[in-house]
Amino acid sequence: MAKKVMITYALWAMGGPLGLHHIYLGRDSHALLWILTLGGFGFGWLREFFRIPSYVSEANHKADGARIRRPPASPTSVGLIRFTGQVCVGIYFGWVALISLSSLRFFYFLVLPLSIGAGVHLVSSVGKQTSDLQKTLVTCIITSSIFYGSTLSPLPISLAASVTAAQHSTFKPLQPAGYPPDPLGPRLFRLSFGLLAFSAPLGYCVFHNTTATLYYISECIAALLDFFWFFPWLKGVLEFFLLLPYRILCSLTGGGFYEDSWKKMLEILLNEYGKKEKEALKILSLPEESSPEEITRSYRELAKVWHPDHNPERQAEAQQMFIQIQEAYELLLHRHKPQRRR
Repeated sequence: MAKKVMITYALWAMGGPLGLHHIYLGRDSHALLWILTLGGFGFGWLREFFRIPSYVSEANHKADGARIRRPPASPTSVGLIRFTGQVCVGIYFGWVALISLSSLRFFYFLVLPLSIGAGVHLVSSVGKQTSDLQKTLVTCIITSSIFYGSTLSPLPISLAASVTAAQHSTFKPLQPAGYPPDPLGPRLFRLSFGLLAFSAPLGYCVFHNTTATLYYISECIAALLDFFWFFPWLKGVLEFFLLLPYRILCSLTGGGFYEDSWKKMLEILLNEYGKKEKEALKILSLPEESSPEEITRSYRELAKVWHPDHNPERQAEAQQMFIQIQEAYELLLHRHKPQRRR
């Protein structure tokens, strides 16, 4: 079926940064590039407004079995825009790898150069052209070993890989006349697999950072509630607003959730030990699950041992330890005050 220019423009306008018009035209490499870069960082998507008619014409020629007179895999030149795109996307893929995968072993030897090489090759494979993936990756690995450990290494690696890809740029082999196009299902599966390979490391990184952020927020909320412990009614108002997301969720979904479970999760967040409380537990030699009675018992025993009157030879050290024990006990005891829980 012939592709329509108006349909292509409509897809370009509605979902161009996600490559919908390229999926419609069968340009899967271009579609994946647009999905991962949101339309070539927006600039490529805007530029395509003037190129869509030629894309549609090329897709219809391919569908009609028309053959362009060029030998398979013949050398071709690389324009400035494509070369710039290879460098930028290579750097982009490299920074994504630095953010999400830098903790892996052999990162600068394998992971980083493979990531940058994949980005450069993806740009070089857009449209009718392609390049030698093996030579591009070898260049990336060699350059990465030269700039090992540098956070700026994506730039020289991407430049070297782009030069190599440009030197070995060729036209893609022509398909035989009448060759049926790939079904949409397998094409979407390949695109989804490429998106997953790119986004999975980022998803892990975001989740890890979000978990750390939640712990920080929980400590702030706990400190805020502790500040108002002497106003029980005000503390109740704050807890009401903390439970408000649950009530909104129930009103939108018609129920199906247990408020006790939500309160339990809130209680876990609010009762998460902070840095100062962990130091207090260490001073009193107590585990995190210690009860108020165990805290009091440990405090009394250590207070006897480190009381300045019992340590005349090292009175200064004993005085300092006694103060730390006293402060740790007050901090932990304050945590277990009845007003903290409902």
